[in-house]
Amino acid sequence: MILVTVGMQLGFDRLIRAMDAIAPTLGKEVIAQTGKGSYTPQNMSARERIGAEEFDRLAEQAVLIVSHAGIGTVLTAQRLSTPIVLLPRRFEYREHRNDHQVATVTNLQGRAGILVALHEEDLLQAIEQGLAMGTVTPAISPTTQQLHAAIARYIGGGDI
Repeated sequence: MILVTVGMQLGFDRLIRAMDAIAPTLGKEVIAQTGKGSYTPQNMSARERIGAEEFDRLAEQAVLIVSHAGIGTVLTAQRLSTPIVLLPRRFEYREHRNDHQVATVTNLQGRAGILVALHEEDLLQAIEQGLAMGTVTPAISPTTQQLHAAIARYIGGGDI
């Protein structure tokens, strides 16, 4: 299953429309969390909102995540060792207040398990590459591992 998510604050019709066109060619179930968009997909299962618990369950089942350049989703994909394809929202299409998502994907491009489609025309190729990856193991430095452990201890009610 491929999970498509655009976050719940904004719609992202350009991504949802592109995925809806591609979905029948993928040979996999596609489930989309569409946000507050106006486009209604015809070729994939779609809902405006997916609760956190269900989202986590779907993300765990997904062989690929396709998303806007939301860091929360990138971190979820990394935690689950699931490849992710990012299509950034763009200021020129009035999808966001600036092009910070373009800057985000520029900085993330080339990292293990992260594929970037700068335009919807690039989406199918990035998806095919992501599906071919299987699970991914991003390189995590010892310092990052220590930081993750300290944060987990803190969240769990312990000391840093």
